[in-house]
Amino acid sequence: MDAADTDEAGLLERLWPRPLGGNEVVLLQSGAEFFPALVAAIDAAERIVRLETYIFSGDDAGLRVAGALARAAERGVDVRLMIDGFGTRELPPGIAKRLARAGVQVGVYAPMPRHFTLDRTRLRRLHRKQAAIDGRIAFVGGINVLDDLWDPNHGALEHPRLDYAVRLGGPVAASVDAAMSRLWWQVAVARAPLRAAGVARPRVGASAGADGAAAARLRTGMRAMLVLRDNIANRRAIERAYLKALGGARREVLIANAYFFPGRRFRRALVEAARRGVRVRLLLQGRAEYVLPHLATQALYDPLLRAGVEIVEYHRSFLHAKVAVIDDWATVGSSNIDPFSLLLAREANVMVIDAGFAATLRDRLLASMAEGGRPVLHDELARRPWTRRLAGWFATQMLRLGVMVSGHRQRY
Repeated sequence: MDAADTDEAGLLERLWPRPLGGNEVVLLQSGAEFFPALVAAIDAAERIVRLETYIFSGDDAGLRVAGALARAAERGVDVRLMIDGFGTRELPPGIAKRLARAGVQVGVYAPMPRHFTLDRTRLRRLHRKQAAIDGRIAFVGGINVLDDLWDPNHGALEHPRLDYAVRLGGPVAASVDAAMSRLWWQVAVARAPLRAAGVARPRVGASAGADGAAAARLRTGMRAMLVLRDNIANRRAIERAYLKALGGARREVLIANAYFFPGRRFRRALVEAARRGVRVRLLLQGRAEYVLPHLATQALYDPLLRAGVEIVEYHRSFLHAKVAVIDDWATVGSSNIDPFSLLLAREANVMVIDAGFAATLRDRLLASMAEGGRPVLHDELARRPWTRRLAGWFATQMLRLGVMVSGHRQRY
């Protein structure tokens, strides 16, 4: 095995989902907490900044983050931004010029074709929201570079979008850095032959050299792991992590998810947990961002409620969270519980095994439920007009058709 193969093997080992101790994990709720923390970390960067996002908007949040990226590049930091070719087809012109002048490297994951195509691989998007700074600090969550009080399809919002991210220090931060380094290399290789591109394979120690010493200084810390979902080696990694946690649940399951249309295995795991006496609660969208998936989600309510699963709809603003607390296990990330996230997109979730962190996230979710949630009662559900039930049935069939078109029918 040559040196390049050794580096690759080390990188894959670093990305393999297993709990690592000695981590610092700080919960960040919505952009009001996330963007100041992200900008401060970028402003303190010394060597390399990596950022991945599905949406990079031209609003105030986008300008703040773009300014921090540009400032870092101007002082000699290696700054790399990866955007998705569908979520952000083009960077806003002013931001694109600012980043180009500063020397920020911008990559586009799977740019959209100019003409219509039946190639279903175009459905595979980069839905991850991650950042890594100097291999020592990282961010993972569901928050796009998008202002909390603005929605691209609905305009100004009265209350901020509900979403979460985590700020990471310790070994798991190095895992995030390694994952982002690997994707940057893969995208570069896909666009040009390796030799012509002049791109070297990512080296594990290249941007995370100080990580081992930083982890050693953390005498106490949380156990955490980065779990990726891709179309190569980790096709069901996030779903399996959820199913394992649900199967071991003894006290409580609390899931907040923006787009909820789970497959049979996941629904069965929720029902079985409820039947063995676990309190199972779902916090789902009450204010619909997209009508079709919202109706399909509501079509699942009846059997879940009958099995003892509690459902709360969040109406105060848009719910964009992808988080869960299952006893002392918690997850924060980009993955919805729907076919798009579980079968097609590249996703990233951090799983944290720590009673204190789980309690913090649980308290935040319960506060949001109390402030903007509305329980779904079975009697009220039964009184919904037949037209609404028919719309839900139609939406369900359309999403199932989408699963068939994607080629994953047997796995969902």
